[in-house]
Amino acid sequence: MLTEAIATVESTGERWYEAELYRLKGELTLQQLKIENVKLKITETPHQAANPHAKAEECFLKAIAIAQRQQAKSLELRAVMSLVRLRQQQVTQDRSHTTQHEARIRLDEAYRMLAEIYNWFTEGFDTKDLQEAKALIEELRH
Repeated sequence: MLTEAIATVESTGERWYEAELYRLKGELTLQQLKIENVKLKITETPHQAANPHAKAEECFLKAIAIAQRQQAKSLELRAVMSLVRLRQQQVTQDRSHTTQHEARIRLDEAYRMLAEIYNWFTEGFDTKDLQEAKALIEELRH
């Protein structure tokens, strides 16, 4: 359905929720990875899929760029939060010192993006998205 929605955006030019579609595509890519990992534990077959983290990150970055171009701050906030969560996960998963350091730098970059978009808002701090963003910012400060 998501692929069809993105195709419809392309064919009709109706781009109101294009950023959210790409964010959701990234989130679903990560969910698919979790499902595949469970299957791997059951079947013990080697994992041969393309790097789903990179695919998800590409979707999140595209969603951010689209939201910025459209000046859709709420959609940008959601996409940046998804990117931050992905990069947090990468920091905890990377084993070598070098890759963990690189992942940490990328997380710091995403944190700055999140703080910047969060600070843009002047109202609506009781909404779920802004409450989650605030909690994520506070978590990253520690």
